[in-house]
Amino acid sequence: MAGPFAGTILAYYGAEVIKIEPPGTGDPVRIWRGVDADGTSLWWRSLGRNKKCITVDLRTEEGRALARELAWKSDVVLENFKPGTMEKWKLGPEDIKAQNQDVIYCRVSGYGQTGPYSHKPGYASVCEGVGGFRYVNGFPDRPPCRPNLSLGDSLAGVHAALGIVMALYNRSGRKGREGGGTGQEIDVAIYESVFNMMEAVVPEFDRLGLTREREGTKLTGIVPTNTYRCRDDLYVIIGGNGDSIFKRLMIAAGRSDMAHDEEYATNADRVRNEPEVDGAISAWTATLSAAEVVAKLEAAQVPVGSIYTVSDMVNDPHYNARGMFEEVEVGGRPLKLPAMTPKLSGTPGGTDWPGPGLGSHSVEVLKAVLGKTDADIEALKANGTI
Repeated sequence: MAGPFAGTILAYYGAEVIKIEPPGTGDPVRIWRGVDADGTSLWWRSLGRNKKCITVDLRTEEGRALARELAWKSDVVLENFKPGTMEKWKLGPEDIKAQNQDVIYCRVSGYGQTGPYSHKPGYASVCEGVGGFRYVNGFPDRPPCRPNLSLGDSLAGVHAALGIVMALYNRSGRKGREGGGTGQEIDVAIYESVFNMMEAVVPEFDRLGLTREREGTKLTGIVPTNTYRCRDDLYVIIGGNGDSIFKRLMIAAGRSDMAHDEEYATNADRVRNEPEVDGAISAWTATLSAAEVVAKLEAAQVPVGSIYTVSDMVNDPHYNARGMFEEVEVGGRPLKLPAMTPKLSGTPGGTDWPGPGLGSHSVEVLKAVLGKTDADIEALKANGTI
């Protein structure tokens, strides 16, 4: 998912992205999870948006030659294979640079292109563990858990897209930067993209010998920031860890005594007295509905929020005012897709078309980019190359 998500980001903001898929089956995501009436995954409609999808059989020399020609004419090559695969197919960086010296070649893998683990297959689930995320995620008395998402893949996709944009900026030679005007390789590892999110765990371990542990719904060393159960069995998240915010929170909760008690004045004080602080807040939220807690704390300017389901998101006025949903037509019916961020004032991006059918753009790309004739294309179809 990591390489494809990077391509989705770039395509959304205007890049011409040509996605190569195997004939017959295509990208496995086309049939994953919830599918539409035609058997196509609804996830694909989002992940494949704005991409020109062509089929090329990379198991054949003729198919690899087509891919090589396309790479020779491209600004960026983005690949998500196990290290060594592209070199085996003579589609590696040196093969492309032979005819396209300025190419930016972005490689996404589980563990990177070098090092003793580079040969290992690396799915996001495993790399989230090696990258440190899984160890700190969950409750201290239970095994480490995962979010019900491919978080590592998505993080790697964002890192890949960022790396590509930085490399393109550098290649443009703006502001006379040294090295401008040349291409380069970008090595994105899923485990390192996760590792980038690990905040201060390394310096805390190195200097203080501390190992960040699982805290459930809390955050080590920051109090109060937690999830609290309300009278209607719904939960709210309250972030009252700023000193002045904490005072407003406790006054709103009817605990002015704690708001003005020096025992709770600073974050270090509250960390020391965490059970008392969380106990007081939990006792208060248990007397009110989630909506009532949110209303009272918002009135007191305390950061608070509900835990949204997808239904909550789709029906939320703020999401809709911010344009966080886009509607496309698939199979003669409207389909809602998530908009992408960040929001750019001059080049906001958008969904021009949902993830297309397999090979929808093969003829267009082969003619426009490679100058193939109708006879050439029919021959490629006949021998199964496309």
